[in-house]
Amino acid sequence: MAANSRLTIATHVLAWLALARHRGQEVLTSEQVATSVNTNPVIIRRSLGDLRRAGLVEVRHGAGGGWSLARGPEEVTLLEVYHAVGDQPPFGLHHTEPNLECPVGRGIRPALSEIYGRVERAMRQELAATSIADVLRKTLVN
Repeated sequence: MAANSRLTIATHVLAWLALARHRGQEVLTSEQVATSVNTNPVIIRRSLGDLRRAGLVEVRHGAGGGWSLARGPEEVTLLEVYHAVGDQPPFGLHHTEPNLECPVGRGIRPALSEIYGRVERAMRQELAATSIADVLRKTLVN
């Protein structure tokens, strides 16, 4: 099972746009962003589309066009980014109903649902307390 990297890619995109702004370059093309992420520009444009719909980035069309942050990086939380890319729960339950005749099969979903709920609440709190500016600061010290 592969982990969903949409939050990571979107955060990378926003941190790169924030650094570009800090360096005096307000706008980056999806190709420039894709170079930093080391992926296809189509994947970046898909992520940027999600971020634009959430109001986190803006696009300028035409010559000299590209993508820029819609707000300051200190104002954008990772929770907003998480919501923008689809906020899937961190853990999923069985795709099919477990055997309800089995004592573990009968109780596993309620038990894990409770635990996973606590994990998700803690994760959301941490994401809400972390901004793109925080991520960029930590990125630049590594």
